[in-house]
Amino acid sequence: MKRRRAITVIGLLALSTAVWAQFGGLRSFSTPPITTDVSPTDAKHEFAWSRLRYNAAYGSDYGGYGGYFYGYGGRFSGAWSRDYPKADIVFLAALRRLTRVDARSYQQVVDLDSDDIFNYPFVYAVQVESWTFTEAQAKRLREYLLKGGFLMVDDFHGTVDWEHFLTGLRMVLPAESYPITDLSDDDEIFHVLYDIGHRIQVPGEQYVVTGRTYEKDGYVPKWRAIRDDKGRVIVAICHNMHLGDAWEWADDSEYPEEFASMAFRVGIDYVMYSMTH
Repeated sequence: MKRRRAITVIGLLALSTAVWAQFGGLRSFSTPPITTDVSPTDAKHEFAWSRLRYNAAYGSDYGGYGGYFYGYGGRFSGAWSRDYPKADIVFLAALRRLTRVDARSYQQVVDLDSDDIFNYPFVYAVQVESWTFTEAQAKRLREYLLKGGFLMVDDFHGTVDWEHFLTGLRMVLPAESYPITDLSDDDEIFHVLYDIGHRIQVPGEQYVVTGRTYEKDGYVPKWRAIRDDKGRVIVAICHNMHLGDAWEWADDSEYPEEFASMAFRVGIDYVMYSMTH
């Protein structure tokens, strides 16, 4: 396990240098367009990363398709786009560098108004305290998960966010059939490639200024999951943490390496689990 950690740290240091060079430095990073179309050549990979675009039920600042989030590098519609696209691009660079997975090198945005989501084995969603679904969208996401899809949710904090998250989630997966459970240190999902074991709270970039690992009243990180009737994790819940920010700011010397390293290893284990279970 020590050898794996050393390899990871060395790899992440090299990755940070490569990302810095690729984007011309953190402050000069320019945003590529949102990816929505896939050519036949692009589709010929073992893995493709997708991010969920959803309608928002709460807050005017993140007004779903109707509001705007002014994120780093550009202007995108809705809370779904937090840290997009840099977090996605940097994570994919790490996945390609630190594993032998033939992953497509760029990100994909999917929504629930078509069957396009079924083309992607893994979908990532952020700020899910604000999501909501139509009946048709909820049905499509439920079918996606029960047919083998994997959903990772990230970047929501505290008691109120949790309750709002549940409101949207239970439109998709009813509580009586799909309970939420805590993931233990020895859970298989944390030992697919990296033996992570004990995990730490991964804060957003705000840590650099505040020195706090938490936001709102989310003092304790919650690593949770929903499983299907065969015991397979279909939803991985990262509550009171912000792994996407750790990916995005991995090339910032002021953001601690221990948080970035943890975020990359967790994300990679989740991807590997989704591909093998």
